Amino acid sequence: MALPAQPRSAPAVERTRPRVPEQPPARTAQTLIGSVQRAMRLLETVAGHEHGATAKQLARETGIALPTAYHLLRTLVHEGYLHRDKGLFFLGVAAERLSSSGAAQKRRSTIADALGQWRDSIGAPLYYAMYRDGEIDVLCVSDAPGSPAVEEWASFRETGHAHAIGQCLLSQLDEDARRDHLDRHPVRSLTPYTVRDAPTLLRRVERVGRMQPVTERQEYALGTVCAAVPITVGTAAVTVALSLPAHQADRLLSAARQLQHEVGRSAGSLALAISI
Repeated sequence: MALPAQPRSAPAVERTRPRVPEQPPARTAQTLIGSVQRAMRLLETVAGHEHGATAKQLARETGIALPTAYHLLRTLVHEGYLHRDKGLFFLGVAAERLSSSGAAQKRRSTIADALGQWRDSIGAPLYYAMYRDGEIDVLCVSDAPGSPAVEEWASFRETGHAHAIGQCLLSQLDEDARRDHLDRHPVRSLTPYTVRDAPTLLRRVERVGRMQPVTERQEYALGTVCAAVPITVGTAAVTVALSLPAHQADRLLSAARQLQHEVGRSAGSLALAISI
């Protein structure tokens, strides 16, 4: 019998579901704010000048009257979107934060889109996770109504010894990092099938071949089997995993191989999304 679920806090996980076509919005009168448009044109123009640009130059290139350009530039400097040095304007810290946030969002979108495609192809919920700052982080889950994800009844972060995601990530770490992780998150029984102690777990993950899938059967949750495929990007420990109901255990290995094939086909775009 599974031990009773204990309420635990869990890190935020991005979940994706198949998209449902939306009805086109009703037409509404559009109100365009001219000063906002002009400010955006100034920002775009400044971004095109690596070595900075003067107010007169920016006014000329954007077609904005010089007094208006001065007013907008002063406002953008005050808000941190631009900074001025020796009469030249450059992108400021606030604009750089926007750029950084946009890059992060694009990375998440790339990974979520890939998971959605593989989920539909394989017919199983998928999970994307990384080992960072000494912890297991499940960052994205992609499932569908007909193939729901495993319920996180015990924190994925604290029970890495019991699920394929954690075992796959631990297999990518060195021995000291593995032992440190298990010191902080000791092995404990979740089901009758959970690995019993740290030495047994360490021997298991040490035997995992390079780039080989890791599987577990009902070690985290009764009625569920899982497989995880490692992804190597520099020194990062990354994995994509899938889960199946136990009555489909006979297709676990073939599904894992298919997932590994899909990951391999997208290795370039995934590596870029992970490493940026």
